[in-house]
Amino acid sequence: MQGLKRRVVYISLYEGIAIVAASAGLALMSGQGLGHSGVLAVIASVIAVLWNLSFNALFERWESGQAVRGRSLRRRIAHAIGFEGGLVAFLVPVFAWWLGVSLWDALVMDLGLVVFFLVYTFVFNWAFDAIFGLPASAAGAAQPA
Repeated sequence: MQGLKRRVVYISLYEGIAIVAASAGLALMSGQGLGHSGVLAVIASVIAVLWNLSFNALFERWESGQAVRGRSLRRRIAHAIGFEGGLVAFLVPVFAWWLGVSLWDALVMDLGLVVFFLVYTFVFNWAFDAIFGLPASAAGAAQPA
């Protein structure tokens, strides 16, 4: 599976699981109700989807120019850290605003989620590639420069 279909399936599965996990985590960390935290999780999911589309397009563009093909452990770790690091920059101000807490408190809460999501992103990507195959950017032969 390649292209837009791959991205839609990927994002739908990833974010569906993420909304459930983030709702529960935010409710526990913030003391807010599950409904209030669930709305924030959906807002965060929309932001994450937009970031996901942008980040993965850039990552795959970079990846397609690499001489070494495939997704090594090192490349998967770099992907997970890059994605989550960018997402933190977008989400901390939203968390602070929605929960009525300081940026520092929002960062601390977000870091709790980041620990979970770093592992989740790594495992999800590995499982997704195992089930659906590698994208063309990682599976094909190297293109001449």
